[in-house]
Amino acid sequence: MEVVQSHRKSSSNNVIVSILPLYRSAPPLEVRLEDFEFFAIDRLRVLKGISDGLCRGKKPEEMEKLVLDLWKANMRHPQAVEEVNKDIISHFVLRLVYCRTEELRKWFLSMETTLFRHRFRWGSSEAQRALMSEFKLPYKAVSNAEFESLKDKLGQVARSMGQTLAAADAIFYKVPFEEVPDLVAGRRVFIHKGHAYVAINQVVSLVVTQFRSYLSKALILTNRKWTSTIREQEKDRLTPIVEALCTSYLGPDYSQQQEFGEISIKDIDQVAKTSFPLCMRHLFEKVKEDHHLKHGGRMQLGLFLKGVGLKLDDALAFWKAEFAPKVSAERFDKEYAYNIRHNYGREGKRTDYTPYSCQKIISVTPGIGDHHGCPYRHFSEENLRAALVRMGVSSRAVEDVMDKVHNRHYQLACTLTFEAVHGSSCDAGINHPNQYFIDSQRVLQSKNGSVA
Repeated sequence: MEVVQSHRKSSSNNVIVSILPLYRSAPPLEVRLEDFEFFAIDRLRVLKGISDGLCRGKKPEEMEKLVLDLWKANMRHPQAVEEVNKDIISHFVLRLVYCRTEELRKWFLSMETTLFRHRFRWGSSEAQRALMSEFKLPYKAVSNAEFESLKDKLGQVARSMGQTLAAADAIFYKVPFEEVPDLVAGRRVFIHKGHAYVAINQVVSLVVTQFRSYLSKALILTNRKWTSTIREQEKDRLTPIVEALCTSYLGPDYSQQQEFGEISIKDIDQVAKTSFPLCMRHLFEKVKEDHHLKHGGRMQLGLFLKGVGLKLDDALAFWKAEFAPKVSAERFDKEYAYNIRHNYGREGKRTDYTPYSCQKIISVTPGIGDHHGCPYRHFSEENLRAALVRMGVSSRAVEDVMDKVHNRHYQLACTLTFEAVHGSSCDAGINHPNQYFIDSQRVLQSKNGSVA
């Protein structure tokens, strides 16, 4: 796979690719630089959606629908051959992105394996058998004589799962039990003398185990290539893209808040109580209490306020009034006003700066005296519990939130907080403070008939 600045020449007409690729080698394609990034971002949306679904404890049938919907929404293409190319290219790009640390490899391996499992299940029995053949699985079907001798035991396992030993399930494979750990853990196979008897409709576990093993080894090899040659060779072109992708925010930038119009200074105290996420609510309370925020806090809160609809003149008036007890008007105009105008694109390069996403906020490390960053990550447990109670989160919901925090699922913790405060589900999850605000306003509007 060669990445070029423009023009993509596909030789895929000469390459036979299975419906479900095994990603054993990079495709013989020239890929435009923009496709290199855009394809990867679309696949990343799928993988992150899977991750959110698993972390939220969705049931198997719910995950089945979720994965299918994510794939249709992000990976489809009007031309079938381009859809296959996009699938393969995006996988190999993300393999580069996620090969670089053990933690990244672990996440990517888990999500890609889950995706592969569901896609295998979507295939026809013919396609499934073809994939088994491609993996060269060394398993033979159990003989009729052995099947008859174990039929009662196999039937008991089937009945324990609410199934019957139908004729279609009468083909079993005898495999070492350690190769199907998920089936063993779920007590979905009969085990005898170190072997598991796997029904034909359960072969997905055999194939997925092989896929996971192969991908795990491939990620290690990719990491070696990345470290030894690719990173340095591509330092001015691909390396910045690769290193940024794993922390990319994939949603709207919220640089302009349009859905609910402008927010004026007189509204801000009320909406802070009802619709600010904890990270912004904490900063808002601190600027009211201390009449000052360090640069990181001013940037995080200031861009958020810009995104919710606070206009430049009102932003200048807000910050000036809050800083007034400690900062003179002359000093404010000299030291602080420029940065506020700069955030609104009125100074310097005239860039229209966008509010920070959850990923960016979570990734920062606040210093002593700082109040920015993500409370779910940076607060002590005692302070976080107290803050959640002040927001009106019930004791039971607080425990659910803390469970996500302990497992480092900070955005899910924020999502659960939103749901507890608003009494409304948030299936998409919270990915941006300004998304939290907008979703909050929608809920309040639907309940009260007007925005709070």
